[in-house]
Amino acid sequence: MRQRRAALVMALAFCSAVSIGGVASAQIPLPAAKPADGAALFKQQCALCHTTNASDPPRQGPTLFNIVGREAGTVEGFRYSAGFASAKFKWDEQKLDEWLVNPQAMIPGAIMPYRQARSELRVAIVNYLKELH
Repeated sequence: MRQRRAALVMALAFCSAVSIGGVASAQIPLPAAKPADGAALFKQQCALCHTTNASDPPRQGPTLFNIVGREAGTVEGFRYSAGFASAKFKWDEQKLDEWLVNPQAMIPGAIMPYRQARSELRVAIVNYLKELH
């Protein structure tokens, strides 16, 4: 009888603990994910090769100041790879996103080793670039 009673008490305690745990987790909302910070990402991943100021001399890559709406391959004073001679488009969100996925696939012969596979990071970087004007 004592063993049965002890087993019943343990079973009730377990069910209570599971029930309380379930209620507690239902009441505590998970924190929302912070959106990626485009300026910080640019500083970490792009600023070694690119500036965001039109008056700074170009680095390994051209300045990205006012890039949205600019004709590809047209920054004065920057020497582009041969593939840019045939690039006849203006940079927009879609083109910048495509470029960040795989520059060499977009413009054969392009010299840019950076690629970004994560779409949310590309969006953050492109949104930051849109602000540079």
